[in-house]
Formats: sequence, C-alpha cells, structure tokens
Amino acid sequence: MGDGLLYAGIDEAGYGPRLGPLCVGLSVFRVRGWREGDPAPDLWRLLASAVARSHRDKKSRIPIADSKALKLSNQLKRSHPLRHLERGVLSMLGASGELPVGDTELFDALGVGLEPHEWYETDSTALPLASDFGALRLDGGMLRRAMASAGVELVALRCLAVGEASFNAELREHRTKAQVVCGAVRAHLERVAQLAAGAPARVVCDRLSGRTRYSELVGEGTGSGVRTLEESARCSRYAAGNLGVQFLPEGEDKHLPVALASMVAKLVRELAMIRFNRYWATRNPEIRPTAGYWQDANRWLDEMAGELREHERRTMVRMA
Repeated sequence: MGDGLLYAGIDEAGYGPRLGPLCVGLSVFRVRGWREGDPAPDLWRLLASAVARSHRDKKSRIPIADSKALKLSNQLKRSHPLRHLERGVLSMLGASGELPVGDTELFDALGVGLEPHEWYETDSTALPLASDFGALRLDGGMLRRAMASAGVELVALRCLAVGEASFNAELREHRTKAQVVCGAVRAHLERVAQLAAGAPARVVCDRLSGRTRYSELVGEGTGSGVRTLEESARCSRYAAGNLGVQFLPEGEDKHLPVALASMVAKLVRELAMIRFNRYWATRNPEIRPTAGYWQDANRWLDEMAGELREHERRTMVRMA
C-alpha cells in the first residue's frame, strides 16, 4: 500500500450575477492505498454505500453532484430549493464531527468571510432549512462509516467569498472576471500545497471561462516550477512539484471533490443572498427577493430605485 493521495476539487458559484458574492469552493480528501501512477480515485464508487450522483437515488443516499443539478427551483412549493445542497454539505461536515446550527457557524467552519455590508450583517439563518438534526446525524454516520471502510478522509472543506467591493476592485485592476476567479483559485492551490506538505496531491478545477492556459496561475499557487503536460479543449494539465493540477470542462461531473466544491460554493452564495433579501425586506416589505442574476437583478434594482442610496447602489452592483 502507498502513503495515499491528497485529492482536491475547486469550483465556483456566482460568476455571472450582478448582485451578491462570487464564491469559490474547495474540498480536499485523503485517499489511502493510492499509489503513484494510479488514476484519480473514483470517490462515487468508493463511497457508493452512502453517496449518489443524483438526488433521485432510489436508495436515498446522499447526493453529491453539480450544484446546478441539485439546486431546486425557488418556485417549488413542496420542498426547500436548498434541500439537496444543504444535505450534502452538512452531512459531509457532520461525518467529520461538525454540524452547524446556523449560517454563521457554517461560514466559520468553511472559512467564509462576507464583506461587512449592512445587508449581510443581519441575524444568522437557522440550519438546517429543509431537514432536521436527527436525519443529518444519521446521514453523517452513514457517510463516516463509508469513508472509514474505503480509507477516505475529509481533510478540508472551504469557501472563499469575493464580495462586491472586492470583485469590482479586482476587476478594475485585472480587467476580466476570469482573473477575479483566478485569485481565489490561487489561494486554494496554496492551501492544498500546504496540506500536502510534499506528499502526492492531485487538484481538479472546473475550467474558467473556456481558457486553456493556466501555467502561470499554477506556478503562483503552488510555489513550484510548472511543467505543462497538456493544453487543449479537452483538458489543461500541469505538474508542479508533488502536485498534479488539471482544469477541465464539466469537472463536477467527473470528479466528486469538484462536485462537492460546487455544492459548497452554491450553498454559501444562496445563504448570503437569503441575508441580503432579509435585510432589504426590512427597508421595503413589498420587494420580491432576488437571486442576483442579471435579468432579475435589473428588475430588483428598478423596483428599489426609490429606496437605494447612491453609495449603496454603487457598492452592491458588480461591474460585470
């Protein structure tokens, strides 16, 4: 048996909206028994007794998948739209001994720091939103047993939330949104390199805006010399010291750590927008909530035109 592999995934949520933070999630696992030269572990297969790729699983296993497939419609009345995202993220934390009772505790567990705007400084949202602690403890126990049996350990679950002011400042400096995301990805690569401490590590990141060249980003994040293995429409792969790093389209469908990172990022952003909407409802009880995406954000900004102060609008609206 080898010493194992540190296996990480990175993905973002909130790249396109006009309101709210950009969130970039990171999940890191240690997989025992992996040997140099082996392919990336299939954690869906290794943890098949507890997790599934769909929330429609007949065995009611915990869904770990692309957040876009798990986030339910806000118009759905019979189930909370964050039901499956919440179950997956909180069960994973619960398997490691943490079960947050509110979004403040969740943000602390994930290392999230929202920008200090009054619309995020409202009361904490109680968790869970769509389940109960008894069910989540059972899920966490089921997942803990599956991970122990498979030699899999959750090492880190994190999210970087780039607030509106930071987003606009970085956009003015770097000119493109992709560069804003790159800053968060670079920070996550630094964390993985620190956690690996010279041991083998593999990082998979969902491709950023269709670009194919990331060698400079990988070098900055890992602090190592970078060898480019492939840069194509299919995949961009790099070797940087003990780290193998790749960027590929739809990575959340191919690698469980990327899917989980996607879920973390989406859940954090959605909870931030719950705070956002709660605050503005105290200023205008008639205003309908917004998820912050362009068309609906424009609707919300038009309806709030008489309520928003100029400095508030200038602070909250993302430039791109």
